[in-house]
Amino acid sequence: MTLSERHPSLPYVVPFAVFLAALAIFPKLGLPDRVEFTLRIALLITVLIVFSRKVISFRVVAPVSTVVFGVAICALWVAPDLLVPGWREHWLFQNAIFGKITSSLSESAKSDPVVLVIRSFRAIVLVAIIEELFWRAWLLRWLINPDFQKVELGRYSAQSFWITAILFASEHGPYWDVGLLCGMAYNWWMYRTKSLGDLILAHAVTNACLCGFVLYTGRWEYWL
Repeated sequence: MTLSERHPSLPYVVPFAVFLAALAIFPKLGLPDRVEFTLRIALLITVLIVFSRKVISFRVVAPVSTVVFGVAICALWVAPDLLVPGWREHWLFQNAIFGKITSSLSESAKSDPVVLVIRSFRAIVLVAIIEELFWRAWLLRWLINPDFQKVELGRYSAQSFWITAILFASEHGPYWDVGLLCGMAYNWWMYRTKSLGDLILAHAVTNACLCGFVLYTGRWEYWL
């Protein structure tokens, strides 16, 4: 029996844990931007292959509506800041609990096409897979029953819905408000499609649109 068979949560949890650890550790190493960002994606790809390749599904049941949904989520994410100037400056969003908005990119990285491509790839492909494995494929079910493999994808529970949405919001720091709304929306899309592949696609489309928005407008604060 393999380690993942003995501990079935590992393929869903380990990539997310490594992702968060990398966010905290790599910026402190003082590596050149290209080296740091390349090592990060190499680490995440390796972890996904080693731990999660057997549980990742790219089967999509509603491709068109999922793409539209992903675009809508991106619009929801940026809407408050576009509609209400100074919205994100309020103390409700930037404070000792949720932190301050600072881009993860150095000034030199913002003009380095290699770094920008790597950063976009991480957001569009790797983050979409890692976060949906953890939030929707695992946590939504685990909160219903720790023996989560007995819980089908997309089974609704009010407690599971709200805890997952709130934790998803907290992960996004000063953007917790839109994080909460988008977490609720992604949860709902899982209930509707009951498909990990659709959630990965929706999240990837959202992040792709946000990457495009950041690169076009120079609003680097969206890349925390």
